[in-house]
Amino acid sequence: MIRNKRINKEQMKRIIKTLLALPLCFSLLSCRSETAGVQENAEQEQVIENTVVPLFDTAVFHYEQLPVYQGQPYIEVNDNHSFEPLEDTIEFIRVSQQDELGRCGEVEAVIGPDTLPDTKRGSIGGIRPTGWHTIRYDDLIDGSYLYNRCHLIAYEISGINADEEILVTGTRYMNVEGMLPFENKIAGYIRSTGNHVWYHAVPVFIDEELVCRGILLEAKSIEADDLEFCVFCYNVQPGITIDYMTGESERTEQIISRTVPSPQQEYILNTNTKKFHYPDCDSVKSMKEKNKEVTYSSREELIEDGYQPCAVCNP
Repeated sequence: MIRNKRINKEQMKRIIKTLLALPLCFSLLSCRSETAGVQENAEQEQVIENTVVPLFDTAVFHYEQLPVYQGQPYIEVNDNHSFEPLEDTIEFIRVSQQDELGRCGEVEAVIGPDTLPDTKRGSIGGIRPTGWHTIRYDDLIDGSYLYNRCHLIAYEISGINADEEILVTGTRYMNVEGMLPFENKIAGYIRSTGNHVWYHAVPVFIDEELVCRGILLEAKSIEADDLEFCVFCYNVQPGITIDYMTGESERTEQIISRTVPSPQQEYILNTNTKKFHYPDCDSVKSMKEKNKEVTYSSREELIEDGYQPCAVCNP
């Protein structure tokens, strides 16, 4: 355990890794409901496919049961109550080892006055988390860049900064609108009360995706019952569609323009199969020229005329 955060950064890292002789990795590894092996020791790693199991093993967070993103950067989980925090005022920070894909696992900590840094945060530009892309959307994002290097435990409450085991690829929206208010809340609470806070963060990955779908954040004050939350922060960016497998992205409008055609939308008819397609559909390439016909009729008019939308391009 790290009792005093004001120690050499390399010493701290060695202490953490010594404590983690058995790796703790709680990222989602599958979308199936099968259960993987659970180790006997409650402090060792527990992995249940399609679930995230906290260290304490008394409750299970089911990502697949959460509603899809609906316009708010986070959603309360477990009625906003932390699952089962430790009752310990000894300060420590426990960091999971990365998995075989280089993805970060969970972070658990008891933080207090001594873990708050007293120096300015340094650069983290040399870290490239899994799924990282340097890409700008100047007209859509305040700050221009889609991705931030998101700390699973913020520097302002831990003093840990350029450590690849706590940095994930996250949208600016998740970082600023989702996580930052809760990180500020914890830091302000510790400064004003001098109390300790139990903290837990779990990035949620599906299968072999390199970008997490979001981060489960939970915290509870220890000496007094006056701070508690349990939320899931969505790793999304309004106006942008993200490929979580690779980290690549595109403007959502590009997809909307394909699925909601304008009145002048061009379609390609197959007069033989009575299907209609978008012009760039792969099926059009293999269509016989004698069966091909260009039309600007509306989708509704084509269906009324007996044509069916292609199941591939879904016009």
